Amino acid sequence: MTPAIKLLEKQKIKHTLHHYQHEVNAKSYGLEAAEKMSVNPGRVFKTLVIESDDKLAVCIIPVIEQLSLKLAAKTLKMKKAHMAPAQKVETTTGYVLGGVSPLGQKKRLPTLIDKSATTFDTIFISGGKRGLEIEISANDLKKLCNATLCILIQ
Repeated sequence: MTPAIKLLEKQKIKHTLHHYQHEVNAKSYGLEAAEKMSVNPGRVFKTLVIESDDKLAVCIIPVIEQLSLKLAAKTLKMKKAHMAPAQKVETTTGYVLGGVSPLGQKKRLPTLIDKSATTFDTIFISGGKRGLEIEISANDLKKLCNATLCILIQ
């Protein structure tokens, strides 16, 4: 059981777990998840960690989209942001790349969720390891992460 699932159960948040067999040579973890679960890829969200001036933040966007670092930095009142190095992401969150969940991270980071998440009753986020997805409402995710809803894609 991952820290993300433990948090959901502790907080008694309605969710559904989805398991699939992760392929080691998959090019995109998120697209692989959508395909294996037969889900619209617009409902599968990836967790990205960005950095600016040694400060980290989490951005949650659909797997079929590209993060606008400019929009994320502006929302977070950062001058300029870039993707955080893999080692730093894993150390800070406690999760491996491809399995980074926005929930149950070792260190709580400022979190942004793309507004497109609210167009669905539920979305899919990483459950904390490759091959495990959590289906949850965007509003519950927002509350759990103390997140800000904003536009993160262009």
